[in-house]
Amino acid sequence: MWMNALQAILQRKKALFLTNFSRRRFLAAGFLSGAVFLMDGCSLFGITTPIDTLRVMHRDLFPQAQKLGIETASYMSLVFNHSKISKSDKDFLKNGVKWLNEEAVKIYRSSYVKLSRNDRQNVLKNIAKTEWGESFIYDVMSYMFEAMLGDPIYGSNNKEAGWKWLAFEGGVPRPKEPFL
Repeated sequence: MWMNALQAILQRKKALFLTNFSRRRFLAAGFLSGAVFLMDGCSLFGITTPIDTLRVMHRDLFPQAQKLGIETASYMSLVFNHSKISKSDKDFLKNGVKWLNEEAVKIYRSSYVKLSRNDRQNVLKNIAKTEWGESFIYDVMSYMFEAMLGDPIYGSNNKEAGWKWLAFEGGVPRPKEPFL
């Protein structure tokens, strides 16, 4: 008897949840909204996030940044959440991450972040031969250089490491708070 009552309560809660919280609102609320679902044909192959993939991609494109202690991927969180960066630019970056991972799955049956360094380099070389891949790598590198050479107030050019590497003095006056 109590089991039937419990099932009735759960059914009402489920109905209330479904009527008040659509799939669109659920995704907009943030849960898994940053996830990239990797498909292998019609089945789900894996899930990654743009930041995880970009972190590894940044290391592959410019390993010196890691040696300098510059965390360029954290800057990308600012990019994805900034109101002045267009939705289409953000979507292109997210799609680029998805396409990059799909290429890795197609060639190596593994997501980009799980590949060896040499295999990741081969994936980057393959996508660089495509129009979208060339544009994606260009955009990622542009943001990466912004992160490495921007003012440390933005959180990625730690201890002015990028500036010191280039023997550069930051602009004056320095920002007092981040624009992003």
